[in-house]
Amino acid sequence: MDPARQSAIVPGVRKIAVLRANLLGDFIFALPALHALRQAYPTAEITLLGKSWHVELLANRPGPIDRVIAIPPVAGVGEESSGQEDLHELQSFFQRMQREAFDVAIQLHGGGRHSNPFLLGLGAKLAVGSKTPDASALDRWIPYITLQNEILRYLEVVTLLGATTTDLVPSLTVTERDRAEAWPVVPHHDQPLVALHPGCRTLTRRWPPEKFAAVGDALADAGAFVVVTGTRSERDLVDAVVQGMAHTALNLCDRLSIGGLAGLYSRCKLVVANDTGPLHLAGAVGAATVGIYWIGNVITAAPPTRTRHRLAISWRIHCPICGHECTTTQCEHRPSFVAEVPIEEVLQPALDLLALH
Repeated sequence: MDPARQSAIVPGVRKIAVLRANLLGDFIFALPALHALRQAYPTAEITLLGKSWHVELLANRPGPIDRVIAIPPVAGVGEESSGQEDLHELQSFFQRMQREAFDVAIQLHGGGRHSNPFLLGLGAKLAVGSKTPDASALDRWIPYITLQNEILRYLEVVTLLGATTTDLVPSLTVTERDRAEAWPVVPHHDQPLVALHPGCRTLTRRWPPEKFAAVGDALADAGAFVVVTGTRSERDLVDAVVQGMAHTALNLCDRLSIGGLAGLYSRCKLVVANDTGPLHLAGAVGAATVGIYWIGNVITAAPPTRTRHRLAISWRIHCPICGHECTTTQCEHRPSFVAEVPIEEVLQPALDLLALH
């Protein structure tokens, strides 16, 4: 039988390893698949092979994952494909993983060119995931097609193990530790709490800070208390939004861990952000969101529901510097592809959600 068509529950599974060693948004996209896996294998131990930040975020957090193991640097697996590897460290890691005797190893990481050989090195009885034509085959696999919603992609992977669900919406449990971290930073306010997140690791997905400032002022006019979040590397962007607003906004740059950010966002009526990890975290902990998206990422990264989530979309496909058509290949430039999204296309859905929720 074609391995892509095998989709049966595997009997006697005690230990499952899941490879997902990348960024915050990537992890959020995989949550529905992880929950489906837990429902299908309620007694199995599910171990996430991730990064050090996963260890911190998921420690003592209720959810589908029982344990997290941080993987060492591996080229193309959570690191640049040209990254440096410590071969002795890798050999020791794989020996340790083989002693774990995983029954199933699942690749929820990508196309498999680098991650499938990594997965096969774990020595599990059954290897499952996705693959591009140039990637190593697994025991059960689906083809990796770039233009597919990431949530649905990984739900499709776990159906190869008989795991299904009707819940397409990512959900992350907020803990008392998360709330306790956020409360001293942002005390209680009678006004509805709104967060702006102007940063994004990918420069092409950044909406201008002056436009975030305009949205922040309009939401403050509507009665909201506005905070602006960001990482240390995004300080200039956060400062520009706060200083560009006529109303006072609370600058929270680099003041919260990911867990603390989850605690804060769980109290927010609304989060307005670029298409980046904190936007998807906000949705997973219950906040309404307005995300600014490039059209290509609408296909792969947009939330599947619209009751609490709205999109402002850039339809630009040509580089504003050289004119290269960037839907399939990129040019050398990294201008914003979303800068031209009008303020009104972000503000109106934000006001609608603020009134609704």
